[in-house]
Amino acid sequence: MVRNGVLVLVAVALRAQTPPPADLMPTMRAMADALGVSCNFCHSAERGSGLPEPKKDIARKMMAMTRDLNATVQAATGKPATEATRVQCLTCHRGVAIPEQLSDLIWRTLREKGTAAAVAEYRDLRKRYYGHSSYDFSDDTLIGVAQKLMNSKVDDAMTLLQLNIELNPQSERSYVALAYAYTRKIDDASAITNLEKALEIEPGDNVARGQLEQLKEIRRRRKQ
Repeated sequence: MVRNGVLVLVAVALRAQTPPPADLMPTMRAMADALGVSCNFCHSAERGSGLPEPKKDIARKMMAMTRDLNATVQAATGKPATEATRVQCLTCHRGVAIPEQLSDLIWRTLREKGTAAAVAEYRDLRKRYYGHSSYDFSDDTLIGVAQKLMNSKVDDAMTLLQLNIELNPQSERSYVALAYAYTRKIDDASAITNLEKALEIEPGDNVARGQLEQLKEIRRRRKQ
């Protein structure tokens, strides 16, 4: 006679070794693609081992959250499920396991490891993800991080802006920001050069033109 407890243990073991239903496979593949990972990202324990798999629990909770979000979108828009825009894993993850903003990644690396490490990380991520929807590689990202540094670590800010110009040579806003950085170092000549370059790219930037004329006037007065 087999005790109920033994039957339960056998049933659990068999279920752990049973492949997921076929109708779940497309969903699981879509999740893996959305996070840019392989199956073993969640299925980390050996099949049948009974070891905990915390990422599977997270995945289930995220799936439940996604269902709730889609229900909220439908309720807010008054549209049926077939017409409402659907939230999917890809909506947030965009091909990366942890969907952080690029500016946050670079800012954290800069604070924890320094400017050189932040520059190296940016180059590596750009090489791997440029052209994908994973990160924002427009000139806005590095300009935003540089502006946070402008009052405390101007040299680090300039390093990021120079990288931005290297990778985005027509970034007029980078030249304007770099010009401001040079004024923080009391280097008006270099600031003027960068403002002139900005105006070559965008002649209609009247704010940059005003800054340029103001700097030239300051230099004239100093020479008198």
